Amino acid sequence: MPETRSAPPTRHSGSVLIIVAPGQGSQTPGFLEPWLEDAIFAERLDWLSAVAGLDLAHYGTEADADTIRDTAVAQPLLVAADLVTAVSLFPHPADAFGRIGALAGHSVGEIAAAAGARAITAEQAMVLVRERGKAMAHAAAATPTGMTAVLGGDQEEVLATLTHLGLTAANVNGAGQIVAAGTEEQLAALAAAPPEKARLRPLSVAGAFHTEHMAPASATLGKLARAVSTHDPRTPVISNADGKIVHDGQDLLRRLVKQVSAPVRWDLCMETMADLGVTGILEMPPSGTLVGLARRALPGVETFALKTPDQLDDARAFCDKHGEASQISTSPTWRMLVAPAKGTFVRQAGGEGERLAPAATVGSVHSRRDETPVVAPHGGTIVEWLVEDGDLVSPGQPLVRLHPQGVSA
Repeated sequence: MPETRSAPPTRHSGSVLIIVAPGQGSQTPGFLEPWLEDAIFAERLDWLSAVAGLDLAHYGTEADADTIRDTAVAQPLLVAADLVTAVSLFPHPADAFGRIGALAGHSVGEIAAAAGARAITAEQAMVLVRERGKAMAHAAAATPTGMTAVLGGDQEEVLATLTHLGLTAANVNGAGQIVAAGTEEQLAALAAAPPEKARLRPLSVAGAFHTEHMAPASATLGKLARAVSTHDPRTPVISNADGKIVHDGQDLLRRLVKQVSAPVRWDLCMETMADLGVTGILEMPPSGTLVGLARRALPGVETFALKTPDQLDDARAFCDKHGEASQISTSPTWRMLVAPAKGTFVRQAGGEGERLAPAATVGSVHSRRDETPVVAPHGGTIVEWLVEDGDLVSPGQPLVRLHPQGVSA
């Protein structure tokens, strides 16, 4: 039976499907074995193995837990698994774009989300994750560092304790889960004096991911990213950095680079899911972690943990149940600017017919947490405002329609 959790009778007025991709640590020995019984799945994985320079079929079926814990192996394995499974779930990917409300990935899973949204190709994703994994493993070897999950306790007290000890809250996952990262000495000090009512669980990882210790890896990835061409996502992507909706390909790529050495704010991602009115969350394999967090942080939202291919029919039915037409047109997304977050829209640009230079700011979205500018990355001519100055907007809501530079309106 598929792992699902039913929503109570009271539901949102509409249905919103969000698909999420897990991060490193979710892999388990042999998790790809049932999937590789499908010859087409195996052939697609072979292609991504060639791009990654790794025998991913071996690592997903025969390798032991210690082997696939290696950062340089785990990260390409996870991204490849999600990309190939996505094609099994949606044999005609174009049909899925209009039904998925948003995509999100935890840490390295964000690369899979970016490829799923067609911001980058599968091959670009595999090159990036291959080099990401190697660079992070190299950075981790420079200094003895690690990570410890802090479960429970008062969040403000936990964060204050980590700051006092010089540790970084590398993952703020919501549902009472924060992952501390830093040197072995700093983590030992945390173990000696944990926050009140908090439980500590050391994680079996190679280093302090998503901290300043990964800055060399971020720099390496940044150099490679300069040669990566992008498209604007066909589906909104919720960013690890701040939970904002990202609808510009180059911005998404920059965020993928920065998140290597910056904290993952999955709590803010789930806040945005709630703002979108999510009714169903499907987690790609190896699934379980993210839907578990959602069950605690987003009560009433139905979840589906896709683990094995015998669940595919049920998974498609789940997507049919929750997938509704996206607010975003199927025309090129750079013709439309959308709200990055929930809040009040403050307009700065003029009326219809005004020509905007590339990277012009058209306004900003003000929320209780911050103020986020809305930029027209490609410029263009304002054709139609879809909101008024001072309107309340939701994440991903279209704000203004543009014609590209050089095209008559």
